[in-house]
Amino acid sequence: MRRHLQQVGGKELLTMEPNDRPIPRRSLGSSSGIHYGSFVNSLSSLTPKAEEKEKPAISPRRAYIAVAVLCYINLLNYTERYTIAGVLPNIQKFFNISDSTAALIQTVFICSFLLLAPLFGYLGDRYNRKYIMIGGLCVWLATAIGSSFVTESYFWLLMLLRAMVGIGEASYSTIAPTIIGDLFVGNQRSAMICVFYLCIPVGSGLGYITGAGVANLTGDWRWALTITPILGVVGLFLLVFLCPNPPRGAAETQGEGVTGQSSYKEDVKYLLKKAQVSQGIRQPCVQEPCDPIDSYIFGAVTVVTGIVGACLGSGLSRRLRDKVPNADPLICAVGLLGSAPCLFITIFVASASIPATYVFIFIGELLISLNWAVLADILLYVVVPTRRSTAEALQISVLHLLGDAGSPYLVGAISDAIGKSRSATPEWSFLSLKYSLLVCPFVGILGGLFFFITSLYIAEDRKAAAQLVEASPSPQQSPASEPAMELSTEGIK
Repeated sequence: MRRHLQQVGGKELLTMEPNDRPIPRRSLGSSSGIHYGSFVNSLSSLTPKAEEKEKPAISPRRAYIAVAVLCYINLLNYTERYTIAGVLPNIQKFFNISDSTAALIQTVFICSFLLLAPLFGYLGDRYNRKYIMIGGLCVWLATAIGSSFVTESYFWLLMLLRAMVGIGEASYSTIAPTIIGDLFVGNQRSAMICVFYLCIPVGSGLGYITGAGVANLTGDWRWALTITPILGVVGLFLLVFLCPNPPRGAAETQGEGVTGQSSYKEDVKYLLKKAQVSQGIRQPCVQEPCDPIDSYIFGAVTVVTGIVGACLGSGLSRRLRDKVPNADPLICAVGLLGSAPCLFITIFVASASIPATYVFIFIGELLISLNWAVLADILLYVVVPTRRSTAEALQISVLHLLGDAGSPYLVGAISDAIGKSRSATPEWSFLSLKYSLLVCPFVGILGGLFFFITSLYIAEDRKAAAQLVEASPSPQQSPASEPAMELSTEGIK
Protein backbone atom coordinates (compact mmCIF):
# COMPACT_ATOMS: atom_id res chain seq x y z
CA MET A 1 0.00 0.00 0.00
CA ARG A 2 1.12 3.60 -0.67
CA ARG A 3 0.58 6.14 2.14
CA HIS A 4 -0.12 9.90 1.65
CA LEU A 5 -0.85 12.71 4.14
CA GLN A 6 -3.57 15.07 2.91
CA GLN A 7 -5.42 18.09 4.37
CA VAL A 8 -9.15 17.50 4.07
CA GLY A 9 -11.61 19.92 5.73
CA GLY A 10 -8.99 21.16 8.22
CA LYS A 11 -8.07 17.63 9.25
CA GLU A 12 -4.91 15.75 8.44
CA LEU A 13 -5.75 12.34 6.99
CA LEU A 14 -3.54 9.38 6.15
CA THR A 15 -4.74 7.76 2.91
CA MET A 16 -3.68 4.30 1.80
CA GLU A 17 -3.92 3.26 -1.83
CA PRO A 18 -3.22 -0.19 -3.32
CA ASN A 19 0.05 -0.97 -5.05
CA ASP A 20 0.17 -2.28 -8.55
CA ARG A 21 1.16 -5.71 -7.28
CA PRO A 22 -1.93 -8.00 -7.24
CA ILE A 23 -3.11 -9.76 -4.16
CA PRO A 24 -1.97 -13.40 -4.17
CA ARG A 25 -4.38 -16.29 -4.61
CA ARG A 26 -5.94 -17.98 -1.64
CA SER A 27 -3.40 -19.86 0.37
CA LEU A 28 -3.76 -22.42 3.10
CA GLY A 29 -0.60 -22.46 5.07
CA SER A 30 1.07 -24.98 7.26
CA SER A 31 1.71 -25.73 10.88
CA SER A 32 0.16 -23.41 13.41
CA GLY A 33 -2.00 -21.17 11.28
CA ILE A 34 -2.91 -19.82 7.86
CA HIS A 35 -0.14 -18.20 5.86
CA TYR A 36 -0.80 -16.25 2.70
CA GLY A 37 1.16 -16.46 -0.48
CA SER A 38 1.83 -18.84 -3.32
CA PHE A 39 4.26 -21.61 -4.07
CA VAL A 40 7.66 -20.47 -5.29
CA ASN A 41 8.38 -23.65 -7.12
CA SER A 42 9.73 -23.78 -10.67
CA LEU A 43 10.52 -27.46 -11.10
CA SER A 44 8.40 -28.07 -14.18
CA SER A 45 4.93 -27.76 -15.62
CA LEU A 46 3.85 -30.54 -13.25
CA THR A 47 4.34 -28.38 -10.20
CA PRO A 48 1.58 -26.46 -8.42
CA LYS A 49 2.92 -23.18 -9.78
CA ALA A 50 1.66 -24.16 -13.20
CA GLU A 51 -1.78 -24.46 -11.68
CA GLU A 52 -1.72 -21.03 -10.05
CA LYS A 53 -2.49 -19.26 -13.28
CA GLU A 54 -5.94 -17.84 -13.50
CA LYS A 55 -8.35 -20.47 -14.85
CA PRO A 56 -12.01 -20.18 -15.66
CA ALA A 57 -14.42 -22.30 -13.66
CA ILE A 58 -14.98 -25.71 -15.26
CA SER A 59 -18.41 -25.92 -16.89
CA PRO A 60 -21.01 -28.26 -15.32
CA ARG A 61 -21.15 -30.33 -18.50
CA ARG A 62 -17.41 -30.92 -18.49
CA ALA A 63 -17.49 -31.69 -14.76
CA TYR A 64 -20.17 -34.37 -15.26
CA ILE A 65 -18.21 -35.90 -18.13
CA ALA A 66 -15.10 -35.99 -15.94
CA VAL A 67 -17.01 -37.81 -13.19
CA ALA A 68 -18.31 -40.32 -15.74
CA VAL A 69 -14.75 -41.04 -16.92
CA LEU A 70 -13.44 -41.40 -13.36
CA CYS A 71 -16.31 -43.73 -12.47
CA TYR A 72 -15.68 -45.87 -15.54
CA ILE A 73 -12.02 -46.34 -14.62
CA ASN A 74 -12.89 -46.98 -10.97
CA LEU A 75 -15.35 -49.66 -12.09
CA LEU A 76 -12.61 -51.35 -14.12
CA ASN A 77 -10.18 -51.09 -11.21
CA TYR A 78 -12.41 -53.10 -8.90
CA THR A 79 -13.56 -55.49 -11.63
CA GLU A 80 -9.92 -56.37 -12.29
CA ARG A 81 -9.12 -56.59 -8.59
CA TYR A 82 -11.83 -59.20 -7.91
CA THR A 83 -11.46 -61.15 -11.13
CA ILE A 84 -8.78 -63.11 -9.27
CA ALA A 85 -11.28 -63.94 -6.51
CA GLY A 86 -13.78 -65.18 -9.10
CA VAL A 87 -11.30 -67.73 -10.47
CA LEU A 88 -9.42 -68.51 -7.25
CA PRO A 89 -10.40 -72.22 -7.16
CA ASN A 90 -9.04 -72.56 -10.72
CA ILE A 91 -5.80 -70.83 -9.70
CA GLN A 92 -5.40 -73.17 -6.72
CA LYS A 93 -5.73 -76.21 -8.95
CA PHE A 94 -3.49 -74.71 -11.65
CA PHE A 95 -0.60 -74.01 -9.25
CA ASN A 96 -1.52 -76.72 -6.69
CA ILE A 97 -1.42 -74.32 -3.73
CA SER A 98 -3.11 -74.21 -0.31
CA ASP A 99 -5.68 -71.72 1.01
CA SER A 100 -3.08 -69.56 2.74
CA THR A 101 -0.79 -69.47 -0.30
CA ALA A 102 -3.70 -68.58 -2.57
CA ALA A 103 -4.64 -65.77 -0.19
CA LEU A 104 -1.16 -64.29 -0.63
CA ILE A 105 -2.12 -63.22 -4.17
CA GLN A 106 -4.49 -60.66 -2.70
CA THR A 107 -2.18 -59.87 0.21
CA VAL A 108 0.81 -58.84 -1.95
CA PHE A 109 -1.49 -56.70 -4.10
CA ILE A 110 -2.91 -54.88 -1.09
CA CYS A 111 0.51 -54.49 0.57
CA SER A 112 1.99 -52.71 -2.45
CA PHE A 113 -1.23 -50.72 -2.76
CA LEU A 114 -1.10 -49.42 0.81
CA LEU A 115 2.66 -48.85 0.87
CA LEU A 116 2.55 -46.68 -2.28
CA ALA A 117 -0.68 -44.84 -1.42
CA PRO A 118 1.06 -42.29 0.90
CA LEU A 119 3.58 -41.49 -1.84
CA PHE A 120 0.85 -40.80 -4.38
CA GLY A 121 -1.06 -38.80 -1.77
CA TYR A 122 2.01 -36.61 -1.29
CA LEU A 123 2.44 -36.17 -5.05
CA GLY A 124 -1.27 -35.58 -5.57
CA ASP A 125 -1.28 -32.60 -3.21
CA ARG A 126 1.71 -30.99 -4.94
CA TYR A 127 1.84 -31.92 -8.63
CA ASN A 128 -0.44 -32.36 -11.63
CA ARG A 129 -2.96 -34.99 -10.59
CA LYS A 130 -4.04 -35.89 -14.11
CA TYR A 131 -0.52 -36.81 -15.18
CA ILE A 132 -0.04 -38.95 -12.07
CA MET A 133 -3.25 -40.88 -12.80
CA ILE A 134 -2.26 -41.41 -16.44
CA GLY A 135 1.12 -42.82 -15.41
CA GLY A 136 -0.44 -45.09 -12.81
CA LEU A 137 -3.08 -46.33 -15.24
CA CYS A 138 -0.37 -47.24 -17.76
CA VAL A 139 1.44 -49.32 -15.12
CA TRP A 140 -1.83 -50.99 -14.17
CA LEU A 141 -2.68 -51.93 -17.77
CA ALA A 142 0.76 -53.35 -18.51
CA THR A 143 1.01 -55.49 -15.38
CA ALA A 144 -2.62 -56.65 -15.47
CA ILE A 145 -2.29 -57.98 -19.01
CA GLY A 146 1.10 -59.46 -18.11
CA SER A 147 -0.57 -61.56 -15.39
CA SER A 148 -2.49 -63.46 -18.08
CA PHE A 149 0.72 -64.92 -19.56
CA VAL A 150 2.04 -66.62 -16.40
CA THR A 151 2.63 -70.36 -16.66
CA GLU A 152 2.15 -72.94 -13.91
CA SER A 153 5.84 -73.02 -12.93
CA TYR A 154 5.99 -69.25 -12.34
CA PHE A 155 3.67 -68.59 -9.42
CA TRP A 156 6.23 -66.14 -8.02
CA LEU A 157 5.90 -64.07 -11.21
CA LEU A 158 2.13 -63.87 -10.77
CA MET A 159 2.72 -62.56 -7.22
CA LEU A 160 5.17 -59.93 -8.50
CA LEU A 161 2.83 -58.75 -11.24
CA ARG A 162 -0.09 -58.52 -8.81
CA ALA A 163 2.06 -56.36 -6.54
CA MET A 164 2.79 -54.05 -9.48
CA VAL A 165 -0.92 -53.85 -10.29
CA GLY A 166 -1.33 -52.49 -6.76
CA ILE A 167 1.14 -49.70 -7.57
CA GLY A 168 -0.93 -48.59 -10.55
CA GLU A 169 -4.21 -48.68 -8.66
CA ALA A 170 -2.78 -46.75 -5.70
CA SER A 171 -2.06 -43.76 -7.93
CA TYR A 172 -5.66 -43.62 -9.11
CA SER A 173 -7.60 -44.44 -5.96
CA THR A 174 -5.89 -41.75 -3.86
CA ILE A 175 -6.34 -38.93 -6.37
CA ALA A 176 -9.60 -39.43 -8.29
CA PRO A 177 -11.92 -38.62 -5.33
CA THR A 178 -10.09 -35.33 -4.71
CA ILE A 179 -10.73 -34.22 -8.30
CA ILE A 180 -14.45 -34.86 -7.81
CA GLY A 181 -14.20 -32.88 -4.57
CA ASP A 182 -12.79 -29.93 -6.54
CA LEU A 183 -15.54 -30.09 -9.17
CA PHE A 184 -18.59 -30.13 -6.88
CA VAL A 185 -19.63 -28.98 -3.43
CA GLY A 186 -22.47 -29.65 -0.98
CA ASN A 187 -25.21 -32.12 -1.93
CA GLN A 188 -23.94 -32.27 -5.51
CA ARG A 189 -20.58 -33.47 -4.26
CA SER A 190 -22.28 -36.07 -2.03
CA ALA A 191 -24.26 -37.35 -5.02
CA MET A 192 -21.19 -37.56 -7.29
CA ILE A 193 -19.12 -39.26 -4.60
CA CYS A 194 -21.97 -41.72 -4.13
CA VAL A 195 -21.89 -42.57 -7.84
CA PHE A 196 -18.10 -42.91 -7.78
CA TYR A 197 -18.11 -45.28 -4.80
CA LEU A 198 -20.99 -47.28 -6.23
CA CYS A 199 -18.38 -48.57 -8.64
CA ILE A 200 -16.61 -50.41 -5.81
CA PRO A 201 -19.33 -52.99 -5.02
CA VAL A 202 -20.57 -53.06 -8.61
CA GLY A 203 -17.05 -53.58 -9.96
CA SER A 204 -16.30 -56.17 -7.28
CA GLY A 205 -19.41 -58.14 -8.19
CA LEU A 206 -18.68 -57.89 -11.90
CA GLY A 207 -15.16 -59.16 -11.17
CA TYR A 208 -16.56 -62.38 -9.73
CA ILE A 209 -19.04 -62.77 -12.58
CA THR A 210 -16.77 -61.96 -15.53
CA GLY A 211 -13.83 -63.85 -14.09
CA ALA A 212 -15.77 -67.05 -13.48
CA GLY A 213 -17.71 -66.68 -16.72
CA VAL A 214 -14.71 -66.19 -18.98
CA ALA A 215 -12.76 -68.98 -17.24
CA ASN A 216 -15.71 -71.35 -17.65
CA LEU A 217 -16.22 -70.34 -21.29
CA THR A 218 -12.58 -70.67 -22.35
CA GLY A 219 -11.46 -73.39 -19.94
CA ASP A 220 -8.46 -71.28 -18.88
CA TRP A 221 -8.60 -68.78 -15.99
CA ARG A 222 -5.86 -66.63 -17.56
CA TRP A 223 -8.21 -65.42 -20.29
CA ALA A 224 -10.30 -63.79 -17.55
CA LEU A 225 -7.41 -61.41 -16.80
CA THR A 226 -7.41 -59.96 -20.33
CA ILE A 227 -10.89 -58.38 -20.29
CA THR A 228 -10.35 -55.38 -18.00
CA PRO A 229 -6.98 -54.31 -19.50
CA ILE A 230 -8.59 -54.11 -22.96
CA LEU A 231 -11.39 -51.95 -21.58
CA GLY A 232 -8.79 -50.03 -19.60
CA VAL A 233 -7.14 -48.77 -22.79
CA VAL A 234 -10.42 -47.02 -23.61
CA GLY A 235 -10.41 -45.52 -20.12
CA LEU A 236 -6.86 -44.25 -20.63
CA PHE A 237 -7.83 -42.31 -23.76
CA LEU A 238 -10.93 -40.91 -22.04
CA LEU A 239 -8.80 -39.79 -19.10
CA VAL A 240 -6.29 -38.05 -21.36
CA PHE A 241 -8.82 -36.13 -23.44
CA LEU A 242 -11.89 -35.61 -21.23
CA CYS A 243 -10.74 -35.29 -17.61
CA PRO A 244 -9.56 -31.85 -16.38
CA ASN A 245 -7.15 -31.08 -13.56
CA PRO A 246 -9.11 -28.43 -11.60
CA PRO A 247 -7.40 -26.06 -9.15
CA ARG A 248 -7.44 -27.47 -5.63
CA GLY A 249 -10.47 -26.14 -3.78
CA ALA A 250 -12.05 -24.83 -7.00
CA ALA A 251 -15.56 -25.87 -5.95
CA GLU A 252 -15.36 -23.95 -2.66
CA THR A 253 -13.83 -20.82 -4.23
CA GLN A 254 -15.83 -20.41 -7.46
CA GLY A 255 -13.01 -21.77 -9.60
CA GLU A 256 -10.25 -19.65 -8.04
CA GLY A 257 -8.66 -22.46 -6.05
CA VAL A 258 -6.41 -22.39 -3.01
CA THR A 259 -2.72 -23.03 -2.59
CA GLY A 260 -0.74 -24.22 0.37
CA GLN A 261 2.90 -24.64 1.23
CA SER A 262 3.57 -27.30 3.83
CA SER A 263 5.81 -30.29 4.38
CA TYR A 264 4.52 -33.86 4.31
CA LYS A 265 5.19 -34.11 8.04
CA GLU A 266 2.97 -31.09 8.65
CA ASP A 267 0.24 -32.59 6.47
CA VAL A 268 0.30 -35.84 8.42
CA LYS A 269 0.26 -34.01 11.76
CA TYR A 270 -2.77 -32.02 10.60
CA LEU A 271 -4.62 -35.17 9.53
CA LEU A 272 -3.75 -37.15 12.65
CA LYS A 273 -5.09 -34.39 14.69
CA LYS A 274 -8.45 -34.89 13.02
CA ALA A 275 -8.39 -38.14 13.97
CA GLN A 276 -22.40 -75.59 -0.28
CA VAL A 277 -20.11 -78.73 -0.47
CA SER A 278 -20.99 -79.98 3.00
CA GLN A 279 -24.66 -80.35 2.04
CA GLY A 280 -23.85 -82.65 -0.86
CA ILE A 281 -25.53 -80.26 -3.30
CA ARG A 282 -22.37 -79.69 -5.29
CA GLN A 283 -19.18 -81.67 -5.71
CA PRO A 284 -15.88 -80.06 -4.62
CA CYS A 285 -13.60 -78.71 -7.33
CA VAL A 286 -10.90 -81.25 -8.22
CA GLN A 287 -9.85 -79.95 -11.64
CA GLU A 288 -10.27 -76.92 -13.90
CA PRO A 289 -12.61 -75.32 -14.78
CA CYS A 290 -14.38 -75.18 -11.41
CA ASP A 291 -18.15 -74.69 -11.18
CA PRO A 292 -18.72 -70.89 -11.50
CA ILE A 293 -22.28 -70.75 -10.09
CA ASP A 294 -21.24 -69.47 -6.63
CA SER A 295 -19.16 -66.69 -8.18
CA TYR A 296 -22.13 -65.71 -10.34
CA ILE A 297 -24.53 -65.55 -7.39
CA PHE A 298 -22.12 -63.82 -5.01
CA GLY A 299 -21.12 -61.33 -7.71
CA ALA A 300 -24.75 -60.51 -8.48
CA VAL A 301 -25.54 -60.06 -4.78
CA THR A 302 -22.53 -57.75 -4.38
CA VAL A 303 -23.59 -55.61 -7.36
CA VAL A 304 -27.20 -55.22 -6.18
CA THR A 305 -26.43 -54.62 -2.50
CA GLY A 306 -23.64 -52.21 -3.42
CA ILE A 307 -25.93 -50.07 -5.57
CA VAL A 308 -28.84 -50.11 -3.11
CA GLY A 309 -26.65 -49.71 -0.01
CA ALA A 310 -24.53 -46.84 -1.32
CA CYS A 311 -27.60 -44.97 -2.62
CA LEU A 312 -29.45 -45.56 0.64
CA GLY A 313 -26.52 -44.42 2.77
CA SER A 314 -25.94 -41.31 0.67
CA GLY A 315 -29.65 -40.50 0.63
CA LEU A 316 -29.94 -40.81 4.40
CA SER A 317 -26.86 -38.62 4.79
CA ARG A 318 -28.27 -35.82 2.64
CA ARG A 319 -31.66 -36.02 4.34
CA LEU A 320 -30.42 -36.11 7.94
CA ARG A 321 -27.27 -33.99 7.75
CA ASP A 322 -29.02 -30.64 8.35
CA LYS A 323 -31.08 -32.02 11.24
CA VAL A 324 -28.45 -34.23 12.86
CA PRO A 325 -24.90 -32.79 12.51
CA ASN A 326 -23.25 -36.13 13.30
CA ALA A 327 -25.56 -38.22 11.10
CA ASP A 328 -22.82 -39.44 8.74
CA PRO A 329 -20.70 -41.42 11.22
CA LEU A 330 -23.87 -42.69 12.90
CA ILE A 331 -25.07 -44.14 9.58
CA CYS A 332 -21.71 -45.90 9.17
CA ALA A 333 -21.82 -47.19 12.76
CA VAL A 334 -25.34 -48.60 12.41
CA GLY A 335 -24.38 -50.25 9.12
CA LEU A 336 -21.33 -52.03 10.54
CA LEU A 337 -22.96 -53.06 13.81
CA GLY A 338 -26.02 -54.32 11.96
CA SER A 339 -23.93 -56.34 9.53
CA ALA A 340 -22.04 -58.22 12.28
CA PRO A 341 -24.92 -60.53 13.34
CA CYS A 342 -25.79 -61.11 9.68
CA LEU A 343 -22.24 -62.27 8.96
CA PHE A 344 -22.29 -64.47 12.06
CA ILE A 345 -25.56 -66.12 11.04
CA THR A 346 -24.29 -66.55 7.46
CA ILE A 347 -21.29 -68.54 8.67
CA PHE A 348 -23.33 -71.06 10.63
CA VAL A 349 -26.38 -71.34 8.40
CA ALA A 350 -24.23 -72.14 5.34
CA SER A 351 -24.10 -75.83 6.29
CA ALA A 352 -27.88 -76.06 6.58
CA SER A 353 -29.46 -73.87 3.89
CA ILE A 354 -27.91 -72.26 0.82
CA PRO A 355 -30.92 -69.95 0.16
CA ALA A 356 -30.88 -68.70 3.76
CA THR A 357 -27.13 -68.15 3.49
CA TYR A 358 -27.53 -65.84 0.52
CA VAL A 359 -30.38 -63.97 2.22
CA PHE A 360 -28.16 -63.07 5.17
CA ILE A 361 -25.23 -62.32 2.84
CA PHE A 362 -27.53 -59.91 1.02
CA ILE A 363 -28.61 -58.15 4.22
CA GLY A 364 -25.06 -58.02 5.60
CA GLU A 365 -23.55 -56.60 2.40
CA LEU A 366 -26.40 -54.09 2.14
CA LEU A 367 -25.63 -52.76 5.62
CA ILE A 368 -21.88 -52.66 5.01
CA SER A 369 -22.44 -50.75 1.75
CA LEU A 370 -24.17 -47.92 3.61
CA ASN A 371 -20.78 -46.38 4.40
CA TRP A 372 -19.14 -46.46 0.93
CA ALA A 373 -20.13 -42.97 -0.20
CA VAL A 374 -20.69 -41.48 3.27
CA LEU A 375 -17.16 -42.25 4.45
CA ALA A 376 -15.63 -40.64 1.36
CA ASP A 377 -17.79 -37.55 1.81
CA ILE A 378 -16.71 -37.22 5.46
CA LEU A 379 -13.07 -37.14 4.44
CA LEU A 380 -13.65 -34.42 1.83
CA TYR A 381 -15.45 -32.03 4.16
CA VAL A 382 -13.20 -32.37 7.22
CA VAL A 383 -9.93 -31.85 5.28
CA VAL A 384 -8.82 -28.65 3.53
CA PRO A 385 -8.47 -28.93 -0.29
CA THR A 386 -4.66 -28.78 -0.36
CA ARG A 387 -4.36 -31.87 1.83
CA ARG A 388 -7.08 -34.11 0.47
CA SER A 389 -4.86 -36.37 -1.63
CA THR A 390 -2.65 -37.01 1.39
CA ALA A 391 -5.75 -37.68 3.48
CA GLU A 392 -7.10 -40.14 0.88
CA ALA A 393 -3.74 -41.89 0.83
CA LEU A 394 -3.52 -42.22 4.60
CA GLN A 395 -7.09 -43.43 4.82
CA ILE A 396 -6.45 -46.06 2.16
CA SER A 397 -3.21 -47.15 3.84
CA VAL A 398 -4.79 -47.58 7.27
CA LEU A 399 -7.92 -49.17 5.82
CA HIS A 400 -5.97 -51.82 3.92
CA LEU A 401 -3.31 -52.27 6.58
CA LEU A 402 -5.96 -53.17 9.15
CA GLY A 403 -8.21 -54.83 6.57
CA ASP A 404 -7.56 -56.78 3.41
CA ALA A 405 -3.75 -56.52 3.45
CA GLY A 406 -3.46 -59.30 5.98
CA SER A 407 -6.98 -60.65 6.35
CA PRO A 408 -6.95 -63.02 3.31
CA TYR A 409 -3.73 -64.62 4.50
CA LEU A 410 -4.90 -64.62 8.14
CA VAL A 411 -8.17 -66.37 7.26
CA GLY A 412 -6.34 -68.80 4.98
CA ALA A 413 -3.70 -69.56 7.63
CA ILE A 414 -6.37 -70.18 10.29
CA SER A 415 -8.23 -72.42 7.84
CA ASP A 416 -5.06 -74.41 7.06
CA ALA A 417 -4.24 -74.75 10.77
CA ILE A 418 -7.72 -76.02 11.61
CA GLY A 419 -7.74 -78.30 8.56
CA LYS A 420 -4.54 -80.03 9.65
CA SER A 421 -6.12 -81.12 12.95
CA ARG A 422 -8.05 -83.88 11.12
CA SER A 423 -7.71 -85.91 7.97
CA ALA A 424 -8.53 -83.96 4.85
CA THR A 425 -12.08 -84.36 3.55
CA PRO A 426 -14.25 -81.96 1.52
CA GLU A 427 -16.58 -81.48 4.51
CA TRP A 428 -13.76 -80.72 6.93
CA SER A 429 -12.12 -78.33 4.47
CA PHE A 430 -15.43 -76.45 4.32
CA LEU A 431 -15.78 -76.38 8.12
CA SER A 432 -12.21 -75.20 8.71
CA LEU A 433 -12.72 -72.28 6.32
CA LYS A 434 -16.06 -71.50 7.99
CA TYR A 435 -14.55 -71.33 11.46
CA SER A 436 -11.71 -69.10 10.24
CA LEU A 437 -14.27 -66.52 9.04
CA LEU A 438 -15.51 -65.91 12.59
CA VAL A 439 -13.01 -63.07 12.97
CA CYS A 440 -15.04 -60.94 10.50
CA PRO A 441 -18.13 -60.19 12.68
CA PHE A 442 -15.95 -59.10 15.60
CA VAL A 443 -14.01 -56.68 13.39
CA GLY A 444 -17.34 -55.25 12.19
CA ILE A 445 -18.40 -54.58 15.79
CA LEU A 446 -15.08 -52.86 16.50
CA GLY A 447 -15.48 -50.66 13.43
CA GLY A 448 -18.98 -49.64 14.49
CA LEU A 449 -17.73 -48.57 17.90
CA PHE A 450 -15.05 -46.39 16.30
CA PHE A 451 -17.67 -44.67 14.17
CA PHE A 452 -19.70 -43.92 17.30
CA ILE A 453 -16.61 -42.24 18.78
CA THR A 454 -16.16 -40.28 15.53
CA SER A 455 -19.72 -38.95 15.82
CA LEU A 456 -18.72 -37.05 18.98
CA TYR A 457 -16.20 -34.89 17.10
CA ILE A 458 -17.39 -34.72 13.48
CA ALA A 459 -19.36 -31.46 13.73
CA GLU A 460 -16.42 -29.53 15.20
CA ASP A 461 -13.99 -30.94 12.65
CA ARG A 462 -16.21 -30.01 9.74
CA LYS A 463 -16.70 -26.49 11.05
CA ALA A 464 -12.94 -26.04 11.55
CA ALA A 465 -12.14 -27.12 7.97
CA ALA A 466 -14.77 -24.75 6.54
CA GLN A 467 -13.37 -21.86 8.57
CA LEU A 468 -9.86 -22.50 7.23
CA VAL A 469 -11.09 -22.18 3.65
CA GLU A 470 -13.34 -19.18 4.32
CA ALA A 471 -10.60 -17.32 6.21
CA SER A 472 -8.35 -17.27 3.14
CA PRO A 473 -7.72 -13.92 1.39
CA SER A 474 -10.29 -12.84 -1.17
CA PRO A 475 -9.65 -13.67 -4.86
CA GLN A 476 -7.36 -11.46 -6.96
CA GLN A 477 -8.64 -7.96 -7.57
CA SER A 478 -7.40 -5.17 -9.80
CA PRO A 479 -6.02 -2.01 -8.17
CA ALA A 480 -8.85 0.09 -9.52
CA SER A 481 -11.47 -2.07 -7.91
CA GLU A 482 -10.02 -1.76 -4.40
CA PRO A 483 -11.24 1.35 -2.58
CA ALA A 484 -8.79 3.61 -0.78
CA MET A 485 -8.60 3.19 2.98
CA GLU A 486 -8.50 6.27 5.19
CA LEU A 487 -7.11 6.38 8.69
CA SER A 488 -7.48 9.55 10.70
CA THR A 489 -4.26 10.70 12.33
CA GLU A 490 -6.09 13.09 14.59
CA GLY A 491 -6.07 10.72 17.54
CA ILE A 492 -2.44 9.76 17.02
CA LYS A 493 -0.98 13.20 17.51
